[in-house]
Amino acid sequence: MSRELERISAEARICTKCDLHKERKTAVPGEGPADARVMFIGEGPGAQEDLTGRPFVGSAGKLLTELLASIGLDRSSVFITNIVKCRPPNNRPPRKTEIETCASLYLQPQIRLINPKIIVPLGTPAIKTLMGDDYSATSVHGKVFRKEGRFFLPLYHPAAALYDVRLKDTMFEDVKMLKELLDGREVVAQPIS
Repeated sequence: MSRELERISAEARICTKCDLHKERKTAVPGEGPADARVMFIGEGPGAQEDLTGRPFVGSAGKLLTELLASIGLDRSSVFITNIVKCRPPNNRPPRKTEIETCASLYLQPQIRLINPKIIVPLGTPAIKTLMGDDYSATSVHGKVFRKEGRFFLPLYHPAAALYDVRLKDTMFEDVKMLKELLDGREVVAQPIS
């Protein structure tokens, strides 16, 4: 990890800029190579992540690892983070002010430094944060978008498939598009409005 990314992670771990810090055990800045071609961005840390300080290590993380393996990717080759770095109490959705604070202080600088070719927002909160309020997982999952020279491939959050097993097959189908992008195949990418 680059020195600048390490600085951002260190700052996130001691951040008190919003109320989420009050109940966290451990902030979860994210992990992966500083030059990752792909960046996965979820909503926020869960209970296991809050304990370990690592993103996507619970049940949803296990499914994410399976999704990556299904297209020949190892977890260590991608950067994984969330729109907020601290677990919201009782896993409630992060509030708009919490998202805005965390995104401006940590997420946007991480994206700028890593400069991934492809961003994969996982679930509607991440999709709306990164692509705009007109987008949701239900309407855009598995479709490719382009903005400022970068691809966006929104997917359902892996946790969604834990609650609705019918989504699991859809997720495995949708992630194949990531392989297409990484292989440099021509894909139709819609602009993000």
